[in-house]
Amino acid sequence: MISIKKASIKDIKALSIVAQKAFFEPHQKAIPKEIMEAYIDDSFNEENLIKEINNKEFEYHLIFKNDVLVGYSKIIINYKNENIKETNVTKMERLYLLKEFYGLGLGKQLFAYNLKLAKQQNQKGIWLYVWIKNYKAIHFYKNAGFKKIASYHFPISKTETRPNDVLYLEF
Repeated sequence: MISIKKASIKDIKALSIVAQKAFFEPHQKAIPKEIMEAYIDDSFNEENLIKEINNKEFEYHLIFKNDVLVGYSKIIINYKNENIKETNVTKMERLYLLKEFYGLGLGKQLFAYNLKLAKQQNQKGIWLYVWIKNYKAIHFYKNAGFKKIASYHFPISKTETRPNDVLYLEF
C-alpha cells in the first residue's frame, strides 16, 4: 500500500536518514567525498530539518510503501524565479526516493501529489533545479512536461557549484 502524508516533527529522524541516502545516490559521482559529506551533514541533519518543517513556507511530504518511508518532497508555494514572469509559482526543491524503490511509479505519485497541492493554491506553474548529469531525473521531468528555461550554478559548498538546469512546468 502507498500513502503520502505531510511531514511532522515526529518524522525527523526517519526523514533525515532517507534524505541523506536519497541525495547521495544520484550525486555521489559528481561531488568529492568530503564536500558531499559536508553538504549532507549541513542540509539533512535533524536540527536543520526541524527548522524547515517548522517553517510555514516549506511543505515536506513523505511517501510510504507498506508503512516504510521510501522518499520525500519539499515544495515552496509562491516562490518566484527570475526566469519566470509569473509570481505565483511553486518551487519544488526536493523530490527524492531511495534507490531500491526506483521504477515503481512512486516518484510519479509524489510528484502528482505536489502538482495537486500547487494547483489548489492557484499557482501558475512549478519549477525546479536539476543537476545536468542526473539523467534519470531529467527524463522524468521532461516526460512530465517540464521545459528548460535557464541554467543555474547550484552551490554545494562555499567554493564549489554544480551546473543545473532550471526546469518549468506551466499549468
